[in-house]
Amino acid sequence: MNYIKVTIKDFSELTSDIHIALLADIGFESFEEEQYAVHAYIQESTYDEDVLKDLLSNYNINYEISTIEQQNWNQKWEDSFEPVIIDKFCVIRAPFHDKPNDIKYDIVITPKMSFGTGHHATTRLMISAMEQMTIADMHILDFGTGTGVLAILSQMMGASDIMAIDNDEWSYENTIENVEQNDVATINIAKGSLEVANNRKYNIILANINRHILLEYMQQMNDILLDNGKLLMSGFLVDDIPVVQQSAEKTGLRMVSTYQDGYWAAMLVEK
Repeated sequence: MNYIKVTIKDFSELTSDIHIALLADIGFESFEEEQYAVHAYIQESTYDEDVLKDLLSNYNINYEISTIEQQNWNQKWEDSFEPVIIDKFCVIRAPFHDKPNDIKYDIVITPKMSFGTGHHATTRLMISAMEQMTIADMHILDFGTGTGVLAILSQMMGASDIMAIDNDEWSYENTIENVEQNDVATINIAKGSLEVANNRKYNIILANINRHILLEYMQQMNDILLDNGKLLMSGFLVDDIPVVQQSAEKTGLRMVSTYQDGYWAAMLVEK
């Protein structure tokens, strides 16, 4: 499976965070940030050049397009992946990194093409929020699991039942691998969207996706939350907080708190 790589080098009108948010809304799933460039990746089978052109035509942006073979991408991850340490609460590292001292939860992943290495602000926001939540003994759904990192952390924190779902084949396979690697094999993993969530209800839904998907599935996420259940969301910008909050409240969900890391935001709401 090949990927399309889009490199944006002109930041005259938009910051790199806003570049990423725009591209995530049209299906780009992995990103690399450099000082003067953003590299965005999308599966070749889902790439639509006309959609990309329509999106970027509104801005004065220079970009380049290339095709990346799967094997080359995996090697690039292995060459460049660095551990992510979130306070003393959690570390996300590759198998070839040493385990740091004095870290409560040690998560080892082989990231490959899946989103959720911890390097992006939204993953860090989700984990920081989870640190403040009661996860033990809860029934949890990780919607758009990526590498499975949030599901793995939930298991380590004592959740009684976890469902991790993603509609991307690569993410599905990568989550299986990472769950086995972290010896948390009781996590249920399925490929698909909310229709594969076992027709059951959850105490907590974790949804680190993007604004478009969050708004599309807000009512359905509410429907599968237990009373007093919590929905923790990220994948959207600080400027998007009002529209996400309005969508949540329209379904009957109540705002609990928001979190911010640079331009990126997370939101906790309750049923």
